[in-house]
Amino acid sequence: MYLQFIEAHDGSDFNWGKFAIGRFTHEEWAYRSALDPTSFCTLLRGRGWDERHVLVLDLQTGEGSIFLPGGLASHDLNNKHKLWVCPMFEPFLTWLYKQDLSDLTKLPAVVNLGDVPTAMYGYRRLGQEAETKDA
Repeated sequence: MYLQFIEAHDGSDFNWGKFAIGRFTHEEWAYRSALDPTSFCTLLRGRGWDERHVLVLDLQTGEGSIFLPGGLASHDLNNKHKLWVCPMFEPFLTWLYKQDLSDLTKLPAVVNLGDVPTAMYGYRRLGQEAETKDA
């Protein structure tokens, strides 16, 4: 897996997000299951992933997921995943979805996200199951 590190801030010294963006390599895409080597699909493709997907890891909390850029970051975080994220994760994911991700090496090492919400601590997203129970 290729990893690109990006640090995000809001122009102040208060918020500082630290992220790794990953993309599977050719060898990983070609990997076949050791338990089901006759499967029609490779292990990753059999799970529904393709080359457009990226892994986004919050280096502060140690949590992340595989995302398909181009959608709504808030929807992906609130309806699909129950991640413990820093306050910068959603604004960063929103920014990332607007970038050309064909070559991760061209992404900047630092990005100023501008006016984003601030918080002292990260939090765990509720996810779809918790929202359904509360409704």
